[in-house]
Amino acid sequence: MTKQSVASRVGSADRVTSSEHGSLVYGNDTIKYLIIRTDYNGDNPAKAASRKIRIKVHPDQRVVANAPRDASNTAINDAVLKRARWIWQSVQTFASQQDFILSKQYISGETQFYLGRRYVLKIHVDNEKAASVKLSRGLLNVHPCQCSSLPKEKRKSKLKALIEDWYLYRAKTIFHQRLNEMLPKATWVKSIPPFRLMTMKKQWGSCSAKGALMLNPHLIKAPKECIDYVILHELCHIAEHNHSERFWRLLTQVMPNWKAVKLELDGMAELYLNE
Repeated sequence: MTKQSVASRVGSADRVTSSEHGSLVYGNDTIKYLIIRTDYNGDNPAKAASRKIRIKVHPDQRVVANAPRDASNTAINDAVLKRARWIWQSVQTFASQQDFILSKQYISGETQFYLGRRYVLKIHVDNEKAASVKLSRGLLNVHPCQCSSLPKEKRKSKLKALIEDWYLYRAKTIFHQRLNEMLPKATWVKSIPPFRLMTMKKQWGSCSAKGALMLNPHLIKAPKECIDYVILHELCHIAEHNHSERFWRLLTQVMPNWKAVKLELDGMAELYLNE
């Protein structure tokens, strides 16, 4: 079908914390999108790039326009229209792929994620090498020691365990680093809270009543900003144990763009959690 006609409508919001929605008409299709506005610190030139209106299409087909707080509806509308064809094509591509997210087989050619980047899995049949997992030039290289002679299911199980152990090791290291980086923002936290890793199907993290953190090791597949969001979210729970209005104000204070980051993480959740 040829796509020719293009139109866009943007709605406004009364409250600073509320979301705005718009819709893009492309041919016979109407695509709704969410607008996330971010405060801009004019005293910080390093954040000048945040004033650009950025459009992102997530794997679950959600379209998000990230814009500075003072961007006009006309500017947002123009930015969406300018990328209308790309938006429509991206939505169609993700829609066609959605039904084909299959369980991992742990064979060469599959996609693995690490810190938001895609890597191609490469299984090396080399019984002389010690078992190892290494990243190199877009590849996740796995040397499964003495694995080639195993039956298919046992081989798959061994490869899965080897890769999961590598993810766990990297998660412990990176999460510790990011926690130390985020602590200065959480001024109400007086000492480094303990954390442990636990694989969860529907949660990225949690915080106990005593302030101990639990983080999902699958989170290591997401960009560092997403890891920071989850850590800050749980650190805010040390001050506010429920999702009260004060909790959301606190989270916005330490991470003004948390809504956009959460959307990015949610959009990739099905892929990151796929085993």
